Order: sequence, then C-alpha cells, then structure tokens
Amino acid sequence: MKFIFARMYQLIRSIFFWFDAEKVHYFAMNALRFFCSIGFIKKILAANFQAKNKKLAFESWGLEFKNRVGLAAGFDKNAKYLRELEVLGFGFVEIGTVTPKPQDGNDQPRLFRLPKDKAIINRMGFNNDGVKVVAERLKKWKEKHEVQSTKYENSPLTTHHSRLIIGGNIGKNKVTPNEDAWKDYEICFNELFDYVDYFVVNVSSPNTPGLRELQEKDSLRKILSHLQTLRTERLKLKIDSVVEKPILLKIAPDLTQSQLDDVIDLAKEIQLDGLVASNTTISREGLITDAAIVTAIGAGGLSGLPVKQRSTEIVQYITQKTNGEIPVIASGGIFSAADANEKLQAGAVLVQVWTGFIYEGPAIAKKICNGIAVQ
Repeated sequence: MKFIFARMYQLIRSIFFWFDAEKVHYFAMNALRFFCSIGFIKKILAANFQAKNKKLAFESWGLEFKNRVGLAAGFDKNAKYLRELEVLGFGFVEIGTVTPKPQDGNDQPRLFRLPKDKAIINRMGFNNDGVKVVAERLKKWKEKHEVQSTKYENSPLTTHHSRLIIGGNIGKNKVTPNEDAWKDYEICFNELFDYVDYFVVNVSSPNTPGLRELQEKDSLRKILSHLQTLRTERLKLKIDSVVEKPILLKIAPDLTQSQLDDVIDLAKEIQLDGLVASNTTISREGLITDAAIVTAIGAGGLSGLPVKQRSTEIVQYITQKTNGEIPVIASGGIFSAADANEKLQAGAVLVQVWTGFIYEGPAIAKKICNGIAVQ
C-alpha cells in the first residue's frame, strides 16, 4: 500500500507541476477536504498516513505534541484545512500568517517551483482572510474538538485521540507603518489568544515591504515585550489557565552574525519562549535552475533544499550560544527523516515542513516520524 501511494503521488505531482502552483495547491487541498468528508475514506487515509508509535509524543512549553513533525505557516493561512492536515499525521500545524485586516497579497502569479533545486519561490504577501474570520474558524474547530473529547472520555471503548496543536503565526498589514506595527500584532494576539496553543511573531517575511526592518533589536523588544505584557494581563484574569501560550519569534536565514547575536541576546533578556529558524531567504546562490528562469521569476522568498544548510547552522548556533535554554523549532529544507534528525541533533526540539510536503507528498509526516531517532 505504501508503494502504491508513493507511485501514485509521483504521477499526480508530475501532472500538477504543469499547472500554476497556487491554483494546484487549493485544488489539491479542496479535493482532500472532499475525501475527508466521507467517513470511511477518511479512516483509510488516516490509517495510511498517520504514524502509530506513541513514543513519538513530545512535550514542550507545557504542550503535548503527538509527534515532532509540524506544518509551517503559509500552507494553511486561513485555518481551512485543519481536519485534513490532522488526518495526514502532522503533530502540529501553524496557521497564518494572519493580519488584522484581510488582504489580497501580491499580484499573481506569486508561487513558483524550481524542481531541479527542490525549491519554491513565493511572494504571497500575507494574503489572508483577516484575523476575525480566522479566529471564528478556530473557535468552531475548538468547540468541535471539545465535543469529541467528551465523547471519547465517556466511551466504554479504549480510544486514543491526540489533540492537534495549533500555532498562530501573526503579522502586520502591508499598509501599517512600522512604527505602528506593534498595534497589529496586539490585535492578532488578542483575537487568537483563546484559540491557538502558541504564537509565532513573523517579522522575517521578505514579501511585505519593510517588514524585515522590524528584526532590529529595539523594534523587536517593543513588539515582543508588549505581547508578553498582554499575556500576563490575560492570564491574571483566567485563574484556571495552565498554559501560558508560548510566544516565539520567526527569524530570517539572511541575518548577519551581529543581527543574529542581537536576536539571541534579546531572547535571553526578555526570556522569550522560543525561536523558529528559519523563514525563506532572498539569496539565490548555488541554484541549479537556469539563471534566466530565476531572474524571470523575480523577487520572493526561496524555500526548500537550498536553505537546508543555513537553517541547520542557525539552529546549531542558537543552541550552542544559549546552552539549549531557548527552544528552537527548525524549518528549512526538511524532506526526509534524515533531514529532521539533522535538525534535532543540531538542537531543535521540533521540526516543520512546507516545501518538502510539495515535493515528497502527503505521507511526509509519517515517513519522518517513522525515521526519527526517538530521544
């Protein structure tokens, strides 16, 4: 069965790659949504795509992840496909990037494949439905999950149901000036607080003009410290709350050594919960794809195999410089269990895939889980 699915995806991928990448993405996910709406097909998919080893469970920030393999932000921007991604065996899904107001993002086409490099270039531009719409979807998901949990608890049968951990990746609207960016992050934080398990502050996307300027130490301190204060105030009002909703920062692989040191120093200073390393790169060095093709594609963030080494180097550097005191989620160039193990050995606590999902197919989470060196 595993061989059949693998061969089938190779055939499907070869067909999909003839068409616009963004349109194919939504077509494929909507098709998966249809199949998951049919009970017996959903069970077949879950049986074939989910790793069954309970030893894969991992705890961090007071959250129990059923496994260490997550889906990075940008794949399910609007929290539309949580059921489908849970069926595919991901331990956690990061939705977003979400902004206060809905926005269309940059002009299409804005998503491009580089098959020779096993890479993708995107300049999406934080296209999303806006935080209120996304929060409402997450609210319904949470309510449905709570009903299911009660059903399982009251069942005479032994049923294992691990909750999908959901992260909220938040950003600012394109029209918001940088000096007011903290207000956008506050709005998203407050709207999503009750519905996500952790937050990731995104100031590292190359596709929103000026956004990466917020990675400078003073700008970061203002945004992150403010969110920490908001969290403290909210938790004081919720006596029963046991989870503090971790706040992480996603950083770019293009940071200079001094900028990376500034981020680490700030993270230690304000006791940030963690870092995500790394976002897409603006570099085009070392690509196999014809330079004329890359030039014609134009601006955008590059992800996939070309960022693998740099991402690992950043994870390792952060871990060594902080003695492992700041947890890191590794993202960048993960296609296999070997890639995931490399990131974990470098010091990461969790891994995220995105481009790897496109090239390796829907079984990627299970393949990685089955090959992870359980620690």
